[in-house]
Amino acid sequence: MDKNEQLKIIEDMQAVVEQMRLDDLEEDPSLADEEFECSCCGKTKSPAGSIQYGKYRLCNDCVLLAETGFAIGKFKNADELIKAMEDTRLEEMCEYIKQQEKREKN
Repeated sequence: MDKNEQLKIIEDMQAVVEQMRLDDLEEDPSLADEEFECSCCGKTKSPAGSIQYGKYRLCNDCVLLAETGFAIGKFKNADELIKAMEDTRLEEMCEYIKQQEKREKN
């Protein structure tokens, strides 16, 4: 697969994943006020546009990473993506702990 094919896949996936998010919000506007912790990036995100991949719940941004990665052959399954994102999750956890400590001191 050449770079132009990969770029086309990425562009197509961006549009599809964004439409999923918009469709979810149209169907249930209260999703904009809800949050969950993404199994992939570790960030607290809206469930709008999120997808459950087996035991993992991925935010809309990580769905884009997953689906693009699957389409271009970078990842075979969600487990590979979760493993690849381990450092990002750990950084997010550290940042959360730092913010909690700041709140407790104030």
